Amino acid sequence: MSAFPDHDDHDGWVRLLADPIRAQRAFWHLVLTGPEALDSVRRGLDSPIDDVRRWSTKAMDHLVDADGLSTLVRMLEDPDPGVRLEACHALACDRCKDNACRPDAAAVLPRAIEVMLDDPGAHVRAYAIELVGRWVHTHPEAETALIRCRDHDPSPAVRKKAGWYAPGGTIHRRTAPSRSRRASATR
Repeated sequence: MSAFPDHDDHDGWVRLLADPIRAQRAFWHLVLTGPEALDSVRRGLDSPIDDVRRWSTKAMDHLVDADGLSTLVRMLEDPDPGVRLEACHALACDRCKDNACRPDAAAVLPRAIEVMLDDPGAHVRAYAIELVGRWVHTHPEAETALIRCRDHDPSPAVRKKAGWYAPGGTIHRRTAPSRSRRASATR
């Protein structure tokens, strides 16, 4: 008897996300399966098992579609800090996505700011900085929140990272729109 489900038993592969020995293989099986596994991965987000929710959130980073973005925003409220961290990453990261689905500031930014400023986990707050930083050049509330985080977060590491994304920081300068792009955008 095999320790792994049939290739197309996506729910079975999601259940394996609870097994620390098989979770990584199950994760990659689901991600490489692609959109066919998406419904099962979404069901994994509601699992009572923290590891299944965490791995499922991580898989959503690769598989997310427009309908799944609101689900990822909901995962920012998960009781497990590992799930919240993966949700921040999934919403912030463009490299992992196999499609053109990107989060909308109106749907994500207010909750991302709350997580960055108020989450009890310093690691989660640090990941939320990258998410808020996506909109630092286009949304004044993102800039204000990053400055507040840089100046007042209880963690020196979080304050340092926020400083990179806040005005004057290295990442802020590197990601700033060029003058020619800004000039053409105002025409």
